[in-house]
Amino acid sequence: MTLKDAKPGMVVKVEAIEASELKERLMSMGMVKGTKVKVLRSAPLGDPLAVSVRSFNMSIRLSDAAKITVTQIAG
Repeated sequence: MTLKDAKPGMVVKVEAIEASELKERLMSMGMVKGTKVKVLRSAPLGDPLAVSVRSFNMSIRLSDAAKITVTQIAG
């Protein structure tokens, strides 16, 4: 499943990030393989998605979230 498919309240673990111009930036912010990510909420129209990564919250577009492979660990 991808981060795009995760629902608010779910806690997921990052398995892989597809090659893209955003990959380096996400990795520098701590979103690397094995990192736990909590899905906080989505915007009223579904895009972007608010997530909690390590000690901070960030928003990510659904098109970018679709490039992040995750597995559910809670929620």
